[in-house]
Amino acid sequence: MTFSILAHDAQTGSIGGAAATGSLCVGGWVLRGALGAGMSASQGAAPSTFWGEDVLHLMREGLSPRTAIERIVRADRGRDWRQLAALSDAGEGAAFTGARNGAFRGHVIFDGGVAAGNLLTDEGVLSALVEGFCSTRGSLDDRLMRALEAAAEAGGDQRGVQSAALLVLSPEQPPLTLRIDFHPDDPLGALRDLHRRATTGGDYAAWLRHVPVITDRERTAE
Repeated sequence: MTFSILAHDAQTGSIGGAAATGSLCVGGWVLRGALGAGMSASQGAAPSTFWGEDVLHLMREGLSPRTAIERIVRADRGRDWRQLAALSDAGEGAAFTGARNGAFRGHVIFDGGVAAGNLLTDEGVLSALVEGFCSTRGSLDDRLMRALEAAAEAGGDQRGVQSAALLVLSPEQPPLTLRIDFHPDDPLGALRDLHRRATTGGDYAAWLRHVPVITDRERTAE
């Protein structure tokens, strides 16, 4: 039902995730993140938002993504219907894919990231998701956007795509959290347009430069 990617930018210390699905409101259901903990993508046939929050809590306490996921999965009898990816704020990734999720289902761990999906047209969607990210230069958000587009071009969700989202957290930038909760024709195009509006020029992008960030909690317009 969903394809997602989590990634770390070693140069900036940023972490981020992007997701798209053939259903509604993928950003609210799937993506979670916190500096000092990491990123998570909780999805599947019966996704648990608890999983996404709980894995961040365990990573903040010092558990590795793999150990945190194992603990969460083991305690949930509904695990076969769920999928969970997690990425530490240092770029270590892990994932679990329940066997009752729709095929094609699976996950890929790569250097500095993790990609996952279910109800995909075929396994090439995950390969395209990773390749789209790794072959793109630029900011973390640009690379995540391109990863979603490449996955959709490779077939994406079997039902098509109705919603898409992007979440990027950085020590020196305000949170970038963009969501297209529903678009009947082109949610990825709408997300790309929203991303452009939010990050290039204009009053909104200028205003963001004055918002407090981790490295300057007292930053103001002055």
